[in-house]
Amino acid sequence: MSKLKILVADDDRMLRALLSHKLKALDCEIIQTENGKEALDVLDNVSIDLVILDGMMPVMDGTEALQRMRANPKTANLPVIMLTARRREEDAVMALEMGATDYISKPFNPDELMIRIRRWLTEADEPQYGAART
Repeated sequence: MSKLKILVADDDRMLRALLSHKLKALDCEIIQTENGKEALDVLDNVSIDLVILDGMMPVMDGTEALQRMRANPKTANLPVIMLTARRREEDAVMALEMGATDYISKPFNPDELMIRIRRWLTEADEPQYGAART
């Protein structure tokens, strides 16, 4: 069985390092990018199980990247956790309405993030309502 793959898209190198360190406990393969455009390039070429997406990044922000993911049939149902410094309720509501699977504001509790990631990875591995496993 191949390792689960998590894409971490954030322009903060230290945060990517922290997340990679924490995610190693899940025995996952971690792929890192610095912006939404790089994240979309990875998604075009690699099968990813979950994306952790910063809201504010250079080149292409997380909101635009999320819109493009949801418009692409290949990534339309991919779990995406928005991890962003945008703390206003309307930002969270907008991201969730656009299709984010979850929304966490920075600063965040890394242990809480790990619990949420484990939950989404477990749910992604289970059959959807009414869907047969193939």
